[in-house]
Amino acid sequence: MNVVECVALLKLPGLAHGFFGRSGGVSQGMFASLNCGFGSSDDAEHVRENRERAARRLGVSGDRLLTAYQIHSADVVVVAEPWMRGSQPKADAMVTRERNIALGILAADCAPVLFADADAQVIGAAHAGWKGAITGVVEAAVETMEKIGAARQRIVATVGPCISQASYEVGPEFRAQFVATDAASASFFAPGKRAGHWQFDLPTYVGQRLMKLGLKAVSVLDRCTYVNEADYFSFRRTTHRSEPDYGRNLSAIVLTS
Repeated sequence: MNVVECVALLKLPGLAHGFFGRSGGVSQGMFASLNCGFGSSDDAEHVRENRERAARRLGVSGDRLLTAYQIHSADVVVVAEPWMRGSQPKADAMVTRERNIALGILAADCAPVLFADADAQVIGAAHAGWKGAITGVVEAAVETMEKIGAARQRIVATVGPCISQASYEVGPEFRAQFVATDAASASFFAPGKRAGHWQFDLPTYVGQRLMKLGLKAVSVLDRCTYVNEADYFSFRRTTHRSEPDYGRNLSAIVLTS
């Protein structure tokens, strides 16, 4: 099983986390092998087993690994108890202070972000695609963590594997949205390989927004989901190949004690 951990989060007591890759599961074909997304057309029993395996790696049972119905928003939910599949809230970030509930993010190029305030025993997880990032999903996650006892100067945050700038070509209208919101956002765009196009640096953009929040520590893992096909699922790679569907990578964090 391919699981990447952040050194800064590993140093914190009372929690477990992991940015899971695509190996170590039971799914077949285009979903091989650790596809954790029920929203895909993969065999649901395979997805359930994959999630169970990831949950065990985190020290919890599969029914306590929670993922929301992600809608590319800045909406955050406070998790007080597990929910059943099919009743998950529509949101792109979750926070909790409950033990043994793993907060999971599903992504296939978007940036997963894991948060922890070990002193307050408050954790969070966010799905930061470009829409969520530009509308403030990471800021909303931190603000909601503070509402349940965290302090931003104690929060450690890590941006997990996502699409890199070299692989993320966008059109001029995409860049214009960011620059219209904040002129300084132009620094996250490099000239594209095609005339009139740009390369967007999503991981650095999300990381810089986190840095501005005054957190204790911010890490950005340098792992591209598009390039590293053996390790990660990628929506854009699937699109470029005209494949019918794609798997979802899981990132998760849990309070263990």
